[in-house]
Amino acid sequence: MQLSVIIVNYNVRYFLEQCLYSVQKACRGLKAEVIVVDNNSGDNSVEFLSSGFPSVQFLINNENLGFARACNQGWQRAKGEYILFLNPDTIVPEDGFEKCLSFFQTNPDAGALGVKMLDGSGKFLKESKRAFPSPLTSLYKLCGLAKLFPRSRTFARYHLGHLDENKNNEVDVLAGAFMMIRREVLEKVGSFDETFFMYGEDIDLSYRIQQAGYKNYYFAGTSIIHFKGESTRKGSMNYVRMFYRAMSVFVKKHYGGSRAGVFNFLIQTAIWFRALLTAMGTFIRRAGLPLIDAGLILLSFWLMKNVWNEYVRTDIHYENKLLWIAFPAFTIFYLISAYYAGLYDRWYKRSELVRSTLIATLVLLAAYALLPEQYRFSRAIILFGALLAFVLISLLRWLLVKTEVLNSDKEKEDRYTTVIAGNADEYRQTMELLQVAGLQQRILGRVDPAGSDANSLGSVNKLTQLTSTVPFREIIFCEGKLSFADIIKNMQQLPRGTIAKIHAEGSQSIVGSCSSNTAGETVTKENGFKLADPYNRRLKRLIDTSLALLALITFPVHLFLVKKPGSFLANCFTVLLAQKTWVGYAIPDKSLPQLKPSVLASNGIPATTTQQLPKESLQMMDYWYARDYEPATDLKIIRKMYRKLGGE
Repeated sequence: MQLSVIIVNYNVRYFLEQCLYSVQKACRGLKAEVIVVDNNSGDNSVEFLSSGFPSVQFLINNENLGFARACNQGWQRAKGEYILFLNPDTIVPEDGFEKCLSFFQTNPDAGALGVKMLDGSGKFLKESKRAFPSPLTSLYKLCGLAKLFPRSRTFARYHLGHLDENKNNEVDVLAGAFMMIRREVLEKVGSFDETFFMYGEDIDLSYRIQQAGYKNYYFAGTSIIHFKGESTRKGSMNYVRMFYRAMSVFVKKHYGGSRAGVFNFLIQTAIWFRALLTAMGTFIRRAGLPLIDAGLILLSFWLMKNVWNEYVRTDIHYENKLLWIAFPAFTIFYLISAYYAGLYDRWYKRSELVRSTLIATLVLLAAYALLPEQYRFSRAIILFGALLAFVLISLLRWLLVKTEVLNSDKEKEDRYTTVIAGNADEYRQTMELLQVAGLQQRILGRVDPAGSDANSLGSVNKLTQLTSTVPFREIIFCEGKLSFADIIKNMQQLPRGTIAKIHAEGSQSIVGSCSSNTAGETVTKENGFKLADPYNRRLKRLIDTSLALLALITFPVHLFLVKKPGSFLANCFTVLLAQKTWVGYAIPDKSLPQLKPSVLASNGIPATTTQQLPKESLQMMDYWYARDYEPATDLKIIRKMYRKLGGE
């Protein structure tokens, strides 16, 4: 056996799917084996892929054992003369493995090698070549000198910025995303240190390989795509904690005395600084944004009230008791409008802010007119307060987008201008997948691999020139007529700001990532589920809570109409607390948009009742429910099965 490829997977089944297609092509002509170690993924990775890749060995863990330990499980099973540790979010060229093995044969001093890695937009990843993280090297990186002087031998040593990325070089550290090692070296120095859960284990192994007298090489003769950061989001607190903890473990293991003390001080400083920034960004994205908006809305109304009293209607006095009730009530109403308009979704849309502000203001003004005279105050305070709040929130969103805490809708909309690179059959197959996903409207046309088809927009080899006539911002490369090597080569030629995605022949997905700093995206048939749309999910939750509250308020009436009123009352509370939903799936299925346990199944049968239909029929009904979901569907099922909301 020449080569054993070991891949550790954790919840990235579609990226792993594309990776395995490329690995299979790269293994042709070699005596090779592929071992996938699944770290208890919750996305049915093994079930989804095992039938499509019968030659792949799948090792399944019942818990997430971490990258190092899972790699060692694969290593214990491996039989190859060379061992490749490969990330699941990578794409390798057809001739990549063969070139790496040839390099080993012509360089007997090489103990291990890494390759040139590119991110999802075709840009070089500096992590492809690194030095050991000495105290000074780390300090230069942490304080920003490495970024200011990216080619400096001294300041940019962490990523060896002075070395040409297009030339082979001896380096200190290889990236665990692609690390090919001689078996004899691993048998001598040992595999990954399981003290490292994730991150740092590649630095430690690279260090031990050098200490044993072997050399680590950066091999520029082949390139891979690494959709970096899919298993652990780079900007998350979890990433910060694991990465810097790994650095601390490495220092304690290999550095002693004052050097270790200095290094640990720098690491702890970096941990607290990065953790603070990450925590602030995470808080703002997940929970803090509505709170900040609430503060700005309250401030706006209060300022308008003071301005109106001070400069316009100086003869009117407003009761503080009235204001303390009215302004918070206005604020809550604006926040609810913003939520259901989608202002707190992943992408910021200015149109959502305009729509929510306009609707809330008009409704408040209309409701205001119905209030008794003693509870009214000037409409101008509401109108100008809403306008000031709109301006302040707009400025806040602009600042958050500029600092990359939020993603702007402009970035999202730019990617809706897409071309497909492939022949006519590949274009048709990709369009079918996009149609199921509900994304076909973004396609501008087809780019021909050979450039000889008069019905295409142009040639893949002339993408730069094509952007001047066709305003596309995204390209989907179809593997088939184009090889993986062709795709990787063309990705490096993409105009700045153009996003690339890849669809392997025979696969059920399209994958891509804007850059090394953003989460990857997948396009599958699951994108076509209406129930996955945030807007529909909000409406579903609104239906759940509204009906639960209404039922609790009118519960004495239901005592005489609903079977098992005690169970019905319990269901009202669990739905209100978001532990259940009124209507959901008959059979839990991780391939569908996730829902809480249901009171009624998608066919209207109470969840506590044994279903008489076969499992396949129930799964199909659940699929249709998720795919074609309409809020009215829930209302219709609840109305029809009202008497059984407490069970049979």
